[in-house]
Amino acid sequence: MAYQTEMVVNTQPQMTVTSYSMTAGSSNWSSELCDCCEDCGICLCGTFLPCILGCKVAQDHGDSCCLPFLPGAMIAVRTSMRDRYNIQGTICDDWIAVACFPLCAVCQMAREQKARGV
Repeated sequence: MAYQTEMVVNTQPQMTVTSYSMTAGSSNWSSELCDCCEDCGICLCGTFLPCILGCKVAQDHGDSCCLPFLPGAMIAVRTSMRDRYNIQGTICDDWIAVACFPLCAVCQMAREQKARGV
């Protein structure tokens, strides 16, 4: 003789909403996106040897020198840099900067690293 058991569900899964806010210690980039002439060495390297500058930025950030050659990877580096230095902004801001102004974005990241002593 077989017994059948019924399972009764008394609760439903609940959705958790996590909100994020900028902390009091957040900051801005040390230079604006188009402030390339603030550091002529970085500006010249970014203009004529952007792959070399991208490799240096990635390496100084602790990533592989090959990272700038991967599509979209510099967006990840920029987002990670913003997170590390607690710089205000969004992933959308990072995407726009790198996709629309790639040389300016790499130069800004290099200037940020230099300003922070990296």
